[in-house]
Amino acid sequence: MSDSYSEFIDKKNHSGKNFGFSPVSMPDAVFPFQRDLIEWAVRKGRAAIFADCGLGKTLMQLAWAENVAKKTGGRVIVLTPLAVSHQTAEEARKFGIDAQRGDDGSAPSQIVVTNYERLHYFNPADFQGTVCDESSILKNFAGKTRAAITDFMAGHRYRLLCTATAAPNDYVELGTSSEALGIMERKHMLSRFFTHDGGDTASWRLKGHVRSEIFWKWMTTWARAVRSPSDIGYDDDGFKLPELIKRMHVVESPPPSDALFSMPAIGLSEQREERRRTLETRCELAAEIASSTTGPVVCWCSLNKEGDLLESMIDGAVQVSGADSDDVKEERFRAFESGEARVMVTKPTIAGFGLNWQHCANQTFFPSHSFEQWYQAIRRSWRFGQKNPVTVDVITSEGEQRVMANLEAKTRAAEKMFSELVKHMASEDQENQPKQQEQKEEIPSWLS
Repeated sequence: MSDSYSEFIDKKNHSGKNFGFSPVSMPDAVFPFQRDLIEWAVRKGRAAIFADCGLGKTLMQLAWAENVAKKTGGRVIVLTPLAVSHQTAEEARKFGIDAQRGDDGSAPSQIVVTNYERLHYFNPADFQGTVCDESSILKNFAGKTRAAITDFMAGHRYRLLCTATAAPNDYVELGTSSEALGIMERKHMLSRFFTHDGGDTASWRLKGHVRSEIFWKWMTTWARAVRSPSDIGYDDDGFKLPELIKRMHVVESPPPSDALFSMPAIGLSEQREERRRTLETRCELAAEIASSTTGPVVCWCSLNKEGDLLESMIDGAVQVSGADSDDVKEERFRAFESGEARVMVTKPTIAGFGLNWQHCANQTFFPSHSFEQWYQAIRRSWRFGQKNPVTVDVITSEGEQRVMANLEAKTRAAEKMFSELVKHMASEDQENQPKQQEQKEEIPSWLS
């Protein structure tokens, strides 16, 4: 079998199947680019929308859910990160969409909004479709929980994933999305498109150029990537980001007890030790910045001790920690959003997904190796719709140089992924457009 014929068969085998239908409803308030994405996702039935923060993913997923509910006469469940469900329900009311929270398994509406953590209260047989908001966080759950979410969706014909960070660490994580949608299992995606990088079986890279091209084209059959409306041919008016000001602060780190001076931390154990030795110094600087700033501030931390220390150092700060109950977390988030609390102290793993904090334009940040946490946390404030420049004070130590270098490398990889998807989306549209025009202009033989 020739290579060209194999490639032809591959393209046919991997082309995304349509499970959907022509849209039966559309909110009046949608922008033209949102309308296109909604229509495409409804027709696909199983799809992923990788849209940047502030582009209206909540409205798009609610519109998709409303179409499925009206078409089937059944119910749709919308799964969100913690504390995001109330924002989603508020958005639904604003746009006249019948969606209600149902955290205990009960809700009279056709569209039920709840947190991922409460999924066990629901029976998948009661729903026709599932929406996963900020779907990239699926990888953060333990294997058992992630499998439960995937199994919950498995019986549904209609599935939608929405996130701004489709593959926060590397492209192989796209297999999580593909598997959740029932397109292709992650292990099959790896064997089909990827190869082990040298002797490291945990490290994967895309196969040669031809396979890479096929991979990205396959992705465009079930996913759309949008960083701004211009990515799908629309004007960016009204969707321009304000200035992002990143201020780097490097604190001195005391040398280890068995050394004369500090060296860059190499392994994870050395980096953890570095963070422990500089904990108070970093927190003091973050507290000083937050206290001298007028207006709301988010102080992102990674360690429990960091959070406790920041809360004690900053007057009027409220902390949301992992030990808090869901009700306490939501109440404290509400207090920050309403202005009752000026400074929020929390972790990106707790509040870095889905929440809209456009009222806040100042953050302090203790970086880790997680690009997803870095990107998502900053985007709570720096997003389309933000009216002011956003200042992020990044506080690190002398020994954590490798952490920032790693984040920069992951940022470049994420940008490349979006660029590849956008490029192949455009290529696909150009290929399909002439065919569509020819079909419209064709004269039936009987009329000739």
